[in-house]
Amino acid sequence: MAYASLATGVLLAAGTGSRFDPEGLRNKLLAPLPNGLAVAHEAAHRLLMVVPRVIAVVRPGAETLAHTLNEAGCDVVFAAASVRGMGASLAAAIESDTEGESWIVALADMPRIAVSTIEAVARELDAGKPLVAPFYDGQRGHPVGFGYGHREALLALDGDAGARALLTSQTLTRIGVDDPGILRDIDTPADLDGL
Repeated sequence: MAYASLATGVLLAAGTGSRFDPEGLRNKLLAPLPNGLAVAHEAAHRLLMVVPRVIAVVRPGAETLAHTLNEAGCDVVFAAASVRGMGASLAAAIESDTEGESWIVALADMPRIAVSTIEAVARELDAGKPLVAPFYDGQRGHPVGFGYGHREALLALDGDAGARALLTSQTLTRIGVDDPGILRDIDTPADLDGL
């Protein structure tokens, strides 16, 4: 049994995946993994093993992806502003969560993050740390935890930088993990094959 966090999960799934398929015919988040689950479904499943609720943000027109994420157990938000980038997607998720007090933000194209890593972030966040991130081999990865004190800053995000500026300007609780999955996203078919 995984640790049960009080945080809300946020799964960002609104990118175009243009490096995976420049023609836009195949959505990388729907690509099957060896276990048969779609990439986004696996990422959602791992997050839902720790948090009670996951808000998944998708772009308008991504109904198949939305259906897959609903089946995985997520609440789906269609964010028209997602065309402006990850920051706008994250702001849309936070805006839709009127009762949340903290958030664990993950990316739908990172299906190999260990559940123990998500738990470690959740424990620090639930203990009152305002900003938490895992580190592997000196590099910051995902998921990232945000306490309620960052709600206004998250709502103000826009563009493609996401919360990067927030992570570099605030005191960050760093968690060392033996989990290369925090750095491994799927950008190309070769990345998918490498999993």
